[in-house]
Amino acid sequence: MAPQFDITDPIPYPLSNPANATNFSATGVAYDVAFASNPFFIGASDEAPYRRVTAQYRKQQIDQSREPGEQTLTGWWTRSQSSFHYGAGIKFFEPVQDESLRFQFTESKGVDVWTKGQASLLNSTVRARASASTNLYLVGARDNTNEVDAVVFTEGVNLKKLTMSSDTPTVTTYTLTAAPHTLDFMALTSDGTRYFAADNDKLHRGNIFGSTSDGHIYDLDGPVTTVALRYAKQRLLAGVGRKLYELDSNIASTPGGHSLPAELYTHPNPSWIWTTISEGPAAFYVGGYAGSQSSLYKITLDTTTLNSLLFPELNAPTVVVDLPEGEIINAFDVYLGTFGVLCTNKGVRVALVSADGDISYGPLLVDTECKSVTFKDRFAYVTTLQGTESGLIRIDLSQSVVSNSLVSAYAWDVCAIGETANPVSTDFLGSTDRAVFAVPGDGIWIESSSVKVPSGYLRTGFVRYNTTENKIFKIMQTRADNTYGSVSVDSITEDDTYYRIGSFGQGVAISDVNISFPTSAVEFLGFQFNFTRSSTDTTQGPVFTGYQVKSLPAVPRQRLIQYPVFCYDHEKDHYGVEVGYEGSAYDRISQLEAIENLGDTIRVEDFRTGESFLGLIEEMDFINRTPTDKRFSGYGGTLLVTIRSV
Repeated sequence: MAPQFDITDPIPYPLSNPANATNFSATGVAYDVAFASNPFFIGASDEAPYRRVTAQYRKQQIDQSREPGEQTLTGWWTRSQSSFHYGAGIKFFEPVQDESLRFQFTESKGVDVWTKGQASLLNSTVRARASASTNLYLVGARDNTNEVDAVVFTEGVNLKKLTMSSDTPTVTTYTLTAAPHTLDFMALTSDGTRYFAADNDKLHRGNIFGSTSDGHIYDLDGPVTTVALRYAKQRLLAGVGRKLYELDSNIASTPGGHSLPAELYTHPNPSWIWTTISEGPAAFYVGGYAGSQSSLYKITLDTTTLNSLLFPELNAPTVVVDLPEGEIINAFDVYLGTFGVLCTNKGVRVALVSADGDISYGPLLVDTECKSVTFKDRFAYVTTLQGTESGLIRIDLSQSVVSNSLVSAYAWDVCAIGETANPVSTDFLGSTDRAVFAVPGDGIWIESSSVKVPSGYLRTGFVRYNTTENKIFKIMQTRADNTYGSVSVDSITEDDTYYRIGSFGQGVAISDVNISFPTSAVEFLGFQFNFTRSSTDTTQGPVFTGYQVKSLPAVPRQRLIQYPVFCYDHEKDHYGVEVGYEGSAYDRISQLEAIENLGDTIRVEDFRTGESFLGLIEEMDFINRTPTDKRFSGYGGTLLVTIRSV
């Protein structure tokens, strides 16, 4: 007989706790489990067992990117690189975001990355001339008749020529006849066979090869504080203070020098200083600054009129570039008629030169001051500080890291190890590939003919697998030929802490290494590969061809827990306490189905084990059965509730 109740009795079965209740509130009935504060008795059986299963946490993927196999393996998560020719500058190595990232890295030093498929040590540098002068400017030159490569450079009040036999320098001092000469040189240029050098009072001209005597060709009416000088398109242009001049490069020398001609242009700002002069296919370019304002001008040719040299006259300058406030032009030059490189106090920018001479420039590649640029093959070489050391940046003008952009591939190049002043001038030793740069207060540095740097490194971007979930980084596979030199590997954590995880001496077989640090799961990890040149042959070093890192996902495992519970109109607990009413089974099922439809998390409590957690209703399966126990009666059956823990 069904139990009888009256209005004075408590509610026989609570459909749920109040909406703001986090946990099920005890009602005096010994329930086994509660879902969103809806209590039930466990009804586990052989047919409907209580089960706990690990949910699938890694889906099978078919990777159709250009990195074959990176995400198709069922076990390891892998990430690999086999070339680095797109240069430095990334923080995270995520090739799925941009294909160019497959060939980029964060930073390198002392490493040549420009050969596809490998990285090797750069040549070291030799201090070819020690000098305390801060006025060091240089240009390369070639004597084709005698096959001599040289560099002409200023050194305070002196003008000198440097030649190299292998790594042994020879320095010759030019005889300056424009006496008295007691003022430091401020600018230097060349037409290939002659030099033109300016101090703050005179402009000198002399032969680079042969006679070492010079001539005084112009009186600058000094003292002047700044001079920019450039021989371009068979013209000699000078920026003296805020005035621009076109000078006669072939004018006869005289002890007193000639007076300057009428200026080509005078900047309206009396504080203006010209800092750079260059040439392009359709125009000359002059740049300078006043205070925090800096601009680049173009000077086109007036083909309707000729000057005394039967050249087209020059039109008045017009602005083609206004730099952002506070960014000052140090140098600008054009290469192959298409590419421009803009060196400023903020860094270096790559530019494109249009057919009509207009300039469009890209973002800063680096944020360290750059003062000079020269070109060779497809590269621009720019003076800068490599961290704290004097050196060059090499920019691959032929390679944009993003399609149709002005973000070119770049990396640190040769370096004057231990020197900390920003270089002011750079060129090449004549027609050779040996870069030369001047470090003020220190001297002239030149790339060695064959000796490698003692050591170098390449740091990868942080490997994150394009997800913020934690990973356990397990194995590093290094691909390198260490016949001539040693290789070591460091792991790098988010706070830039370095851990040595592998080291392979010269000639020692390179094997896979366990990534022993960090010991816990992390979101991402970087790596640095360190290279040391041969201990028996200083002209050789290891060749690095790539790496692969293997990891495992460290996401917390989710559980699928199947709860078989009784759901009848009338039920009793183990102590005989009865609950329920006619229709309560259907009401309880409907209550859970409504919660399931919301798709939100619920609180799950197992009173048998004391377990309490948040989960999602993954599945519900109600099976209408005849009660098999005298504790249950009326409509109902077994309800299988599957919960996914979160």
